[in-house]
Amino acid sequence: MQLSLMSSRLLALTSTVVLWASAFPAIRVGVDGLGVQALSFLRIVIAAVALLLVAPFAKVRIPRCRDLPLIALCGATGITAYQLLLNWGEVNVAAGTASLLIAIVPAFSVLLGSLFLKERLSRNIVLGTVVALAGAAIVSMAKGTGGFTVSALIVLAAAVAQGVYHVATKPLLRHYTGLEVATYAMVAGTLLALPLAPATWHAALEAPADALACALYLGLLPSALGFVIWAYAVARLPLATSTAALYLVAPVALVISFVWLGEVPHLIELAGGAVSVAGVIVINRRSQAQHRRGERGGVLGRPAADQPVTAHGEDARRGEPVPSPRPIKE
Repeated sequence: MQLSLMSSRLLALTSTVVLWASAFPAIRVGVDGLGVQALSFLRIVIAAVALLLVAPFAKVRIPRCRDLPLIALCGATGITAYQLLLNWGEVNVAAGTASLLIAIVPAFSVLLGSLFLKERLSRNIVLGTVVALAGAAIVSMAKGTGGFTVSALIVLAAAVAQGVYHVATKPLLRHYTGLEVATYAMVAGTLLALPLAPATWHAALEAPADALACALYLGLLPSALGFVIWAYAVARLPLATSTAALYLVAPVALVISFVWLGEVPHLIELAGGAVSVAGVIVINRRSQAQHRRGERGGVLGRPAADQPVTAHGEDARRGEPVPSPRPIKE
């Protein structure tokens, strides 16, 4: 019985990694057929509708009015801006390269957390951040489709937007579950993206079937289902296991991009990606140490909505502390 439960949890974690990794090549196909604005809007809307349908069964609560400004910030940065910037960047940046650049989101998260949440910058955080950013610079300066271009900088801007999202979710995670925060942010992002609706309508009418299929896939699976099964997995697995699994998103994205799109990464990109992941691992050594101290004191982390950076708080509904790193959001 315990073996089957562990297998189901690991399967959920593995599925999440594959779903988020597959999003990067799917974006390339969707952008080619729909354009940046239409793909962004369709994905956000589809994900929001799916999460709202799940909400009653997951007992998602209505947010407090005083939290709406922070939720709007989460939607603006982690959903609307992130999707637009990432999709825009992938017009010229290879899918695998984009996944390597997005992998440094934790570095931006901890830097912004130190600025706005007054979180202490330890030696590991400073060292890990420098290493991660150096890896991103190596990836950006690689020649070929992932060369140092404006598009590579746009993908890095998407990583910064996601870092802002992480910082903004931390106060919310003291009162809501990770799935609730993800649902609130997705709905807010949809409302903020409404000006894209007219362009989406015209683009969708002329879009090829594969692009529309990718938009549907991105909205339903990586965005909506990914959050649901992630919440299930991280609530039942050790923090170290969940965090370690997230380091596989970029490598898996490289494999899927090769099989699906025929993209062959340059050795310098792979080297830079390895350096970035090493930096993120150094950063998360501090997060896991904090978690262990919290566990001894009776306070554990709560699931968040993106990237492997630990957020701490309690389950406001059940009073059950649950550890969780933040998943890598494609």
